[in-house]
Amino acid sequence: MTIDTLREFFGWCAIINMGLLTLSSVLLIIMRDKVSRLHARMFNIDEKNINKEYFHYLGQYKVATLVFSIAPYIALRIMN
Repeated sequence: MTIDTLREFFGWCAIINMGLLTLSSVLLIIMRDKVSRLHARMFNIDEKNINKEYFHYLGQYKVATLVFSIAPYIALRIMN
């Protein structure tokens, strides 16, 4: 596997992950009431705390995307 192949892989991973993060954020903003009720029932979480859980989830997903997709992509761009 070449550095170019790895760079392309991490670039597409970053694009896909950022797309999923954006889609999740937009859907939570648009459909907050419906999704909050559904997740509160599914996971037995109080509806008052569900917004905190969403924020926690989106924050962790963003950090994971930065660490495992975007940072390696940038490092490979710098190397080449």
